[in-house]
Amino acid sequence: MKKRTFLKLTGAAGAGLLVAPFAGCGPSGDAEGVMAPEATPGAGEQTGKRPKLKLHEQAPLGYAYDALAPVIDAETMELHYSKHHAGYVRNLNAAVRKAHEFEGLHIDELLGRLNESDAHVGLRNNGGGHFNHTLYWKLLTPGGASAPSGKFKAAIDEAFGSTANMLEALRTAGAKQFGSGWAWLIEQADGRLAVTSTPNQDNPLMTQIVEAPGRPIIGVDVWEHAYYLNYQNRRGDYLQAFTDVLNWDAAAAVWAEGVA
Repeated sequence: MKKRTFLKLTGAAGAGLLVAPFAGCGPSGDAEGVMAPEATPGAGEQTGKRPKLKLHEQAPLGYAYDALAPVIDAETMELHYSKHHAGYVRNLNAAVRKAHEFEGLHIDELLGRLNESDAHVGLRNNGGGHFNHTLYWKLLTPGGASAPSGKFKAAIDEAFGSTANMLEALRTAGAKQFGSGWAWLIEQADGRLAVTSTPNQDNPLMTQIVEAPGRPIIGVDVWEHAYYLNYQNRRGDYLQAFTDVLNWDAAAAVWAEGVA
């Protein structure tokens, strides 16, 4: 892998996956995945009370709800971002409050520590929902290159033979995912790219849960709320539209640097 190893991304090591102190990511527009401070250092020792939890926050969308119309309409974007994603963030924070061992973890590391136990269901569903949607909005940012280039294209060609082949594999994975879920382009532990899918809000960083772990590079939401107002039951049309508006500069940046 590039500048961050797979083991670091799954929580085995790496200071970059530990909580970053005193940096927010919500309306102020700072980086996603860092938790906003709610108490000053030492407050717990001074008062004898537990310091307030640093919360996960939803990063600003960064573009207008109608910026992708007619591919994705404004109503779908607003509901998806302001209701669905916001709900995942709210419920994730509620779940972390009940699971103190997950306090202060960067979202990447939190996902890597999850397992299939009932105790982790809330963290799994909502932590995955938060991470997955943050990546999704980034990839849909209007503008950017309309095709991959350079080393990123070379990595795609090495794994799939061509960009067209990779996109076809990605769309097929999304179309065949039964019910709700996601289709992914991932970087595997050996650095090679692959396509996979996960149900619900599961995520390839959930190494103790998913069959094909890896670092997410491209994630396509195939829950019906992502496309039904535009495409009804025509999931294949939505998947084609997603790949048509994919911001390849954003995807290349994720591949090169990681999501955090």
